[in-house]
Amino acid sequence: MNKLVHEASRTLEITILSAENLRLDGKTVKKNSYVIARVDPHNYGSTKADFEGGSSPSWNEKLTLDVPYQTRFITLEVKCRTSSGDRVIGTASLPISDILGDYTPESYLHFLSHRLGDARGERNGIINVSARIKMPMESVSPAVTKNPVGYGCSSSWQQPTLGVPAGHQNYCGGVVTGVPIWSSF
Repeated sequence: MNKLVHEASRTLEITILSAENLRLDGKTVKKNSYVIARVDPHNYGSTKADFEGGSSPSWNEKLTLDVPYQTRFITLEVKCRTSSGDRVIGTASLPISDILGDYTPESYLHFLSHRLGDARGERNGIINVSARIKMPMESVSPAVTKNPVGYGCSSSWQQPTLGVPAGHQNYCGGVVTGVPIWSSF
């Protein structure tokens, strides 16, 4: 992967676990449902069809997607193969903030359930997923680098890389630590 693409996106690992109470035209779904996880029209992944789960299918299928930093939502679309073609059962928007929010580590595995809405906007089941942002290899086992300035950070000791990424990676580890404190003066 070239460096420009690597810096402009991050890797989302999403496991489509299952769904519950799926209906199509008011009737319980019998079989052949699958899920498309979509970042944009050209960047998506799909599960295989579940032939046995009926209205509560189970896929347990991991998808890996490149997600640009400006992306705010991933669309989860549950579809069903019918004799008249593939039909949308329901969709859900998964906010990226549900995966990256709070003070959880970047690679933290989140288990999420989202309500599906059909084409008329009515509730139509629930989808269950797990998701995490995969840490780049250099973040998993950071190499000890020499400080080009020669002071401030020791080259023989590596500060743990916990915190919020800061702008420049070549300045003493590139991480800001601490908890923001809001005060009203």
